[in-house]
Amino acid sequence: MSAIGFPSKETVLRIKEQYPPGTRVELICMDDPYSKLKPGDQGTVSFVDDIGTVHINWDCGSSLGVAYGIDVIRKL
Repeated sequence: MSAIGFPSKETVLRIKEQYPPGTRVELICMDDPYSKLKPGDQGTVSFVDDIGTVHINWDCGSSLGVAYGIDVIRKL
């Protein structure tokens, strides 16, 4: 993490390499009380932004992003 709480540039590059657009993923856990996503939900990565958030088009229709260091996904 950088001094202001965001991942370093190197970490963001690593996340982008790990989750290129089109990568299929599964949600392990999400710290968002307002989300209807649940562990086991699957989706497709659309992009990773410059603060390391992985934006996903979930199969259930949601397009909620996964925050680096808070939420957990895995590649399928």
